[in-house]
Amino acid sequence: MAFLTDEQRRALLANGAARARGESVDPYPVVKLYTPDADACWVLAALDADGDQAWGLIDAGTGFPALGHVSLTMLAGIKGPKGLPVAVEPGYQARKTLSAYVADARRDGMVTD
Repeated sequence: MAFLTDEQRRALLANGAARARGESVDPYPVVKLYTPDADACWVLAALDADGDQAWGLIDAGTGFPALGHVSLTMLAGIKGPKGLPVAVEPGYQARKTLSAYVADARRDGMVTD
């Protein structure tokens, strides 16, 4: 996917492999995607071996962020209300583990960082 650099893809796949092995992991998210003209965002921490199914915090902008899987191919096809595609947040650096992002998002009803 054009969303990810090679380094991000490697980190996401490594986290995905650990999850697939059943390891208890709470990684730092690797990349944040968002809709520039809507309230949706995806804070992704792992990628399945198929290279398409990403796992992380999904905030559809409805007030109920949750952990889940999302297809990068599907995200590449999304356009917001003004026709803008999903974008990568430039310079994103996770400051805490995924579980901390989830706890904050559930408390706030949205991803705030």
